[in-house]
Amino acid sequence: MTFELQTLALSIVLGFVHIVLASHAKSWRYGYRWTASARDEHQPPLTGVAGRLERAAINFIETFPFFAAAVLIASSIGRHNALTYWGVVIFLSTGVLYLPLYAFGVPLFRSIVWNVAALGIALLLIALL
Repeated sequence: MTFELQTLALSIVLGFVHIVLASHAKSWRYGYRWTASARDEHQPPLTGVAGRLERAAINFIETFPFFAAAVLIASSIGRHNALTYWGVVIFLSTGVLYLPLYAFGVPLFRSIVWNVAALGIALLLIALL
């Protein structure tokens, strides 16, 4: 398995961590009885850490398909070079950093980190050209 595919697999783990943390924070906020229900009752918007974890998960889920597609295309055409290497390293490392920054409500730097993650995807796309 190539380094890029290994990093993709680790990014899947990171996505799962996002979902589990956001889900448990939501359950903690609304109660596990609500979580186990059909969730038909309207709930107020999530705030605090639970809201930030949910938004961080949504942000990850929005960018991950582009990252995964770029890695899979690069792998399918045998494109493995410095751009693909640094693209996956940047995406995963900033993704790991982004989660606690968002959870703890760190402004500005969190947004910069997200933009650097987008740069990682851009490097992958450049490598495909």
